[in-house]
Amino acid sequence: MSFRALVVEKNGDADVSASLQNIGEDQLPQGDVTVAIDYTTVNYKDGLCMQANSPLVRDYPHVAGIDFAGTVESSDDPRYFRGDKVVLTGWHVGETHWGGYSQKARVNGDWLVPLPAGLSPKQAMAVGTAGFAAALAVMALEDHGLKPDQGEVLVTGAAGGVGSIATAMLGKLGYDVAAVTGRPETADYLKSLGANRIVARDEIDTAINKPLERPVWAGCVDAVGGEMLARVLGQLKYGSSVAAVGLAGGAKLPASVMPFLLRGINLLGIDSVLQPFEKRVTAWQRIATDLPLEKLDAMIRPATLAEVPMLASEILKGQIKGRIVVDVNA
Repeated sequence: MSFRALVVEKNGDADVSASLQNIGEDQLPQGDVTVAIDYTTVNYKDGLCMQANSPLVRDYPHVAGIDFAGTVESSDDPRYFRGDKVVLTGWHVGETHWGGYSQKARVNGDWLVPLPAGLSPKQAMAVGTAGFAAALAVMALEDHGLKPDQGEVLVTGAAGGVGSIATAMLGKLGYDVAAVTGRPETADYLKSLGANRIVARDEIDTAINKPLERPVWAGCVDAVGGEMLARVLGQLKYGSSVAAVGLAGGAKLPASVMPFLLRGINLLGIDSVLQPFEKRVTAWQRIATDLPLEKLDAMIRPATLAEVPMLASEILKGQIKGRIVVDVNA
């Protein structure tokens, strides 16, 4: 039987197009588990995958979508049975392997994680890859000694996917969250998620550009990178850490070694793609228990597969607040 997928095709050397098509299971890539997808999302990488000359896509036609949640339809993997609820993030799905912009996917069972009890497929995608990365960031900060009584924790890019989930998760855990945003209209939204204070992006961007500044932050989840990350490093308290996710503001780090040498700062890189199974299970369990699930609705922007190309363009321009959750069956 055929099913719908958003197929990206290359038109010549400098153009791609995406269209909804009916395809069959024989067109899916190899894998030992077939999943009937319920929900997927739109992320920055998805936007890149749908651009001409994408650095992430090797072969066309292609189905993007770097994460999804759904129900196992068939399995040759002894860990999964028909009817099991599962979630997938990472492993280059939606980049080098067909992904979530389809009503079905076929993947390697090692890439899946059982959906934790109490978390629905829609909620899992309200969290998605961005929220999974945020959970890894919070876990990394706590592994390096962060505790709620140590002072304000900064979240940069707070209105985006990673920042929204990090803000909500840290807030529920009892941290004093300072949320950085360049969009004043998102202040009420961020406070509703758990931010205690809103910090205008200009307050960080235009801070005194010295290798070390007045120590302010007990820790940081940074979803921006570039100049923003460089400035934050000089404002962290002695022995504290910053968990860097994403680098939407650029991969270059014009920073001094002074924060590392004189204040013992830890720069923790968070890679949500190739994580061991046990760590992925732990992260999703932490999400199910340490994230205020009742606040997810405020983060969700619902969408259909047909709307994905337009939304992918918007996300590349930094115009999206919260999480785009795509109902692939709508």
